[in-house]
Amino acid sequence: MSRQMMSATALAVAVMLATTQPVSADMTKPVISAFRGQFVVSKDELPTGKNDKDTIAKIKKEQLKEVTGTAQEDNVVWNFHYTAFLNKTGAKNLKLEFMKAGRLAADKQLDGIDPKSSVLTGDITIDENEGLAKGNTYQVQLLAGNAVVAKTTLSMK
Repeated sequence: MSRQMMSATALAVAVMLATTQPVSADMTKPVISAFRGQFVVSKDELPTGKNDKDTIAKIKKEQLKEVTGTAQEDNVVWNFHYTAFLNKTGAKNLKLEFMKAGRLAADKQLDGIDPKSSVLTGDITIDENEGLAKGNTYQVQLLAGNAVVAKTTLSMK
């Protein structure tokens, strides 16, 4: 295998790991309290302001309620950044579920969670082949076992 192919393979593995591994984020207690139990979807990492009130306002401004997918071959793929403000800590593994009319449409497993962290950030890539459909709105919930620890509503465009 050539060095160029090995580098491309290593890059692909690094990208895959970056999009599936949640990491904890440091935020102040007032900001965490303002968003406790919410799964905040954004284009990029959440901004910080000059104080807590400013940070909260900036996060609300950046929060997305819909995500536009990208056509790839015969499939639509959605990529987004998330910040989950957990209402309960202690889990090492979480499950992200996309619910439509009370039924499971798609899910993602999030592993390697710091059980002491109340804020998680990461990137999600999900596509139509995993059960989502363009034009639908989903109740997105992050579960620790059977307990919902963060949630939002998200439209897939």
